[in-house]
Amino acid sequence: MRLEGFRPDVRRVTKGGSMSTNSQNGSKAPRATGEASPSSAQGVPAWKSSLDIICILLSLPIWLPLMILLMLVTRIASPGPIFYRQKRVGLGGTHFFIWKLRTMKLSAETKTHEHYFEQLMRADCPMTKLDAHGDPRLAPFGRFLRASGLDELPQIFNVLCGEMSLVGPRPCLPNEFAHYEPWQRERVKGLPGLTGYWQVNGKNKTTFNEMIAMDLFYLKNMSISLDLKIILKTCSVIAEQLFESRSAGQRNHENRNLPPSAGPVPQNGGRRSPTTQISHT
Repeated sequence: MRLEGFRPDVRRVTKGGSMSTNSQNGSKAPRATGEASPSSAQGVPAWKSSLDIICILLSLPIWLPLMILLMLVTRIASPGPIFYRQKRVGLGGTHFFIWKLRTMKLSAETKTHEHYFEQLMRADCPMTKLDAHGDPRLAPFGRFLRASGLDELPQIFNVLCGEMSLVGPRPCLPNEFAHYEPWQRERVKGLPGLTGYWQVNGKNKTTFNEMIAMDLFYLKNMSISLDLKIILKTCSVIAEQLFESRSAGQRNHENRNLPPSAGPVPQNGGRRSPTTQISHT
């Protein structure tokens, strides 16, 4: 789905370019100021909301029964609420709440994910999800929902409310946005989306800066034809992600069942280094 001749203008995150945050002591993350105000937001094309509504109505016989089924599965598989509401950064840096199907166990801590993503923002490596290493916080069927992206299905209502679009950059968390450099904040000059150019061009196989570059490329080349291509390709990408998630789950299960003597002998004399242990948390 990559457009011919496109190469993201990737910039590296500098140590001194990040904004500080007080999330560790329980205070709220600072709101975005200056670089991404609502007045500086890129105008949303008139055709975008019309295309969103048409696609949602045409696909209603598919997504509505599927959402009802997933709601029942979530209710039966894990005690607690069906939906999970989370604050995100939207158009122009404003905050709004997205809706998701709950994939974590009730009262699961979120600091692990926040710290993990902060490391990915500064590292020049693919943004592999914690799920790939096995996450004990996941509820039954949570891995399937996250791998397929079906946990994001309730955000169709965010689209109908005008807070999101079907296609656009994924909305980030406020504490993540607080660490963005000025050039990275340009990605909020368009409506956030359920799917996007980044999602169908590598997603977790790309680095954080490559994701930002793809989002900016989409905002500069936004069109009806590009949106339709992204929407159509999203289905095949979801199928591919499910296959990869299933394969990864089988490997993790086999590794857990291996006897202590099985597998290659580590070069450090059989002792696992702290770095190795951390990378699989």
